[in-house]
Amino acid sequence: MEDFDFSFNTSVPRTKVVELGTCAFVERQENVLVVGPAGVGKSHLAQALGQRACRAGHAVLYVSAHDMLTHLRASRADSSYERRLLRFTTPVLLIVDDLGLRPLTGEEGVDLYEIIRRRYERAATCITPNRALEEWPPLFGDALLASTAMDRLLHHSHVLTIESDSYRNPPLAKRTRAPRAAQVETAAR
Repeated sequence: MEDFDFSFNTSVPRTKVVELGTCAFVERQENVLVVGPAGVGKSHLAQALGQRACRAGHAVLYVSAHDMLTHLRASRADSSYERRLLRFTTPVLLIVDDLGLRPLTGEEGVDLYEIIRRRYERAATCITPNRALEEWPPLFGDALLASTAMDRLLHHSHVLTIESDSYRNPPLAKRTRAPRAAQVETAAR
């Protein structure tokens, strides 16, 4: 968290991030959604919150949404679904990165709902979606399932919406200019 560049992205609510960094949300079993386009620092903030929670002695699991849903899909084949589901429902803080990069297929909407349902008011969850919250319902493929999941997820939650340029590809005005010698050396390569 100490390395996050708040000056690059002034839409990040620094006071709220610092408050979340106390990990009180983990103890209160609340959720954190860090919403915004690619490259704005969502994963960095989620990992920083996870690191703070680890330092505070909490069990934390960080996983990409794709990997989590792939593991659950595979667990159906070898009848280890319930055991595998426990991996994602028992940590004190579960961080799911990059939800919504691709549509959910097959039973993935049901799996996501089941994780949200089982963690509701029992454990904290942090999700970094690449879609606005109003774009989530179609991901589930079922309006009722989506409504129920979103109701539980948003209850007792902190939503940080980040709207900014990408750190990876900032506009020219935000790029740090290298010294002239470094520019010449880079151009010579």
